[in-house]
Amino acid sequence: MTDRILILDFGSQVTQLIARRLRETGVYCEIFPFNCDPKRIADFAPKGIILSGSPHSVHAEGGPQAPDIVWQSKLPVFGICYGQQAMCHQLGGKVEPHEHREFGRAEIEVTDHCDVFGDFWTKGSKDQVWMSHGDRVTAIPPGFRVVAVSKGAPFAAIADEKRHYYGVQFHPEVVHTPSGAKLLKRFVHEICGCKGDWTMRAFREAEVAKIRAQVGKGRVICGLSGGVDSSVAAVLIHEAIGSQLTCIFVDHGLLRQGEAEQVLRLFRDHYNIPLIHRDASDLFLGELAGVTDPETKRKTIGRLFIDVFDEEAHKVGGAEFLAQGTLYPDVIESVSFTGGPSVTIKSHHNVGGLPERMKLKLVEPLRELFKDEVRALGRELGLPNSMIRRHPFPGPGLAIRVPGEITREKLDILRKADAVYLDEIDKAGLYDQIWQAFAVLLPVKTVGVMGDGRTYDHVCALRAVTSTDGMTADFYPFEPAFLGRVATRIINEVRGINRVVYDYTSKPPGTIEWE
Repeated sequence: MTDRILILDFGSQVTQLIARRLRETGVYCEIFPFNCDPKRIADFAPKGIILSGSPHSVHAEGGPQAPDIVWQSKLPVFGICYGQQAMCHQLGGKVEPHEHREFGRAEIEVTDHCDVFGDFWTKGSKDQVWMSHGDRVTAIPPGFRVVAVSKGAPFAAIADEKRHYYGVQFHPEVVHTPSGAKLLKRFVHEICGCKGDWTMRAFREAEVAKIRAQVGKGRVICGLSGGVDSSVAAVLIHEAIGSQLTCIFVDHGLLRQGEAEQVLRLFRDHYNIPLIHRDASDLFLGELAGVTDPETKRKTIGRLFIDVFDEEAHKVGGAEFLAQGTLYPDVIESVSFTGGPSVTIKSHHNVGGLPERMKLKLVEPLRELFKDEVRALGRELGLPNSMIRRHPFPGPGLAIRVPGEITREKLDILRKADAVYLDEIDKAGLYDQIWQAFAVLLPVKTVGVMGDGRTYDHVCALRAVTSTDGMTADFYPFEPAFLGRVATRIINEVRGINRVVYDYTSKPPGTIEWE
C-alpha cells in the first residue's frame, strides 16, 4: 500500500493547497473533516497527520478540535495556524485573543535547531512566511519548545521532537512562504518516513478499481463539453467499464472554432467511445435571441442544457450513473470538500440539476485533483497534447464573451478573431504560460478608416491571464509588439472588427470572464 498522509480539515480555504504540496513530492494524501468517524481515520492508516488552518477560534462555541485518536495514534502531527492553536489548546498550552493580529507577509527568525527544518533553516536564519491569524498562542504545552519567532507570534514554530509533534503559526502551503514546500516535504518524507512513490499511474489504477466497484454492471452516461476535465474523466471511465459508458455531447452553438469536430474525431475515431452528438444550436440561439442580461443568459443555457441532455439520456435508457469532470477547486468553492466547516464562496455544479432530476448517482473520478493533475492524468491516459493543454472554457461558451445580444453573425465574427488570437499566442510560444486567453466582442461600434473608406464596426477586446487555480488571476504582460501584431491580423482577416483593445484587469477586482 502506498504511504499516505491524512489532512484534517478545520475549514481553511487553502486546505487543498496542503494536499497539492504533498502530492508534488510524490506522497498520497486525503482530506477528512475534523469531526469524521475515528474509525475512518484508523482504517485510512496514515503515516502522519496534518491539522489545517481555520476561520474559527478555539474559544468559540463549537470551535473545531482534533479527535482524540490523533493524540492516541502516536503518529507524527503537524499543526498549521489554527492547527497549531488546536494542538496547544488540547495538549495543555494556552491560546488567547490578541490585539495585535498578523495578516500577510511576515519574517520569522529561527531560534533553535529543529529536525523538521533540515538544513534550509538554521539557528539565527530569517525567512519570509505568510501569516493569517487573530488568536495567539501564549503558552506552549509540556514537552514543546520554541524553535522560531516572529514580531507578532512569539511561538511562530514549536516542536516536541520526542513525540514528533510540530506546530507553526504561519501557512507553509501558500507560495508566499518560499520555504514552506520544503518544510512540508521534510515532515512527510523524513519525519513520517513516506517514500514518495505516489504517481499518476498509481492514481489511475486506484480510480479504475474504484469506478468498477462503484458501477458494477450498471450503465453510465457522461456529459462531454469538449474541455480537458470531461474528456479525461470520460477516457478514464471508459478504461474502467468499456461499453457501459455512453457520452453525450450537446452542441449549443456557442463553441469555439472547430471544437465540435475535434471532440467527435477524438472520441469516435480515436477512442471508439459510444458518443451521441446533439446539434441543438437552433434551440439555444433561438431562446437567447434578444437576451442581454448575463445571468439570464447563464440560466437559459443551463436550463436548456438539462432539457436536451435529459432527452438524449432517456433515448439511451437504463443509465444509473452520471459521470462528471468535477475538480477539487470546483468542490471546495461550493462546500467543504469533506464536509468540514469551510465558508461557501459560490454555488457550483458541472451539470446543475441533472442528478436530482434524473435520479442518477454521480461518478466523479477527478474530484480530488487539481487542473494540473488532471492534465498529468490525461498524459498518463495517452490523450493528445492538443486536448490536454487547452485553456479552460466556460460552460455557457461564447455566450458570455458577447456582452449584450447574441446573434449568429456576432458569434461567427468572434470565433474568427479568437482563432487568430490563439494562433498568434501559440506561434509566440506563450500558450502554456497562460491560464486562459480569449477574445470578447463588445457591444460597441467605432469609426475606422480602411483604405480610403470609412468603417463603423465592432470593437474586439483581448483577455489573457495567469493563474494556478482560477480563483485569483493576473493579466498577462504581453509585449506591445505582440499585441500590435495580433490587432493587425484580426482587423485584416476578420470582417466586422475595426478596433482591438487589451484588458489589463486582474482578479480581483475583475473576473476572468467578462460576464
